[in-house]
Amino acid sequence: MIIHILAVGDVVGDSGLDFLTAHLRAVQKLKDVHFTVVNGENASGVGIHPRQADAIFDAGADVITLGNHTWNRLQIAGYLDSHRYILRPANYTSRVPGRGWGVYEGPRGLRIGVLNLIGRCEMDSNFENPFTTADRALKSMTADVVLVDFHAEATSEKGAMGWYLDGRVHALWGTHTHVPTADAQVFPKGMGFVTDLGMTGPAQSVLGIKPEQAVNRFLGGLPQRFEPAPGPCKLESVLFSIDTDSGRCTGAERVDVTD
Repeated sequence: MIIHILAVGDVVGDSGLDFLTAHLRAVQKLKDVHFTVVNGENASGVGIHPRQADAIFDAGADVITLGNHTWNRLQIAGYLDSHRYILRPANYTSRVPGRGWGVYEGPRGLRIGVLNLIGRCEMDSNFENPFTTADRALKSMTADVVLVDFHAEATSEKGAMGWYLDGRVHALWGTHTHVPTADAQVFPKGMGFVTDLGMTGPAQSVLGIKPEQAVNRFLGGLPQRFEPAPGPCKLESVLFSIDTDSGRCTGAERVDVTD
């Protein structure tokens, strides 16, 4: 059986959420998608509110993953405990709400495991080692298909994690940098991989925010509250085709939608 997994890049702001709502189900229908994972950690700009998580689920997500902005909106804390279909990175070192991985029902009773990890290079160092965290999670997980969202800054760390987990998971994608990479591929032992999905939100922007605010920051201007850029939007994602009989990913292709 071939199943199609859609991984959608970080949703940025209300405009990104509106664009996801307008286009995700059409993409799912066009590509015969069986299971969808959406990174939602920037749905409020930085962080996510419960109402935005609900909207992402309503748009068609099966699971929401998060990242380094998980706690920028503390209203999400209780939601993480009560909703098992939203994940925060598994390798937070302190005792925090929520869970870092889960197993969910897919088509024909398939068990689909999703693991959310966060990198340490150029990020907050107060995280456990994502590599050893992955080892522990995979030992505890009983699933037919395993997917990993690795929310990390360094492309080298994402690539290393890919080679480390090749043959043990079915697909691994990077999030966080909001810039889509052109290296969607299948690794030698059958794992689908892409360094970064990209983002869902303002197309004429710097990582989703107003360009003039990014320029101001790099010119040493006064700190400003970042705001999503106006104008046209985009949805960036990767479709992974997984053969459940062989246990291998058979294809990884970019699926992008623009205004």
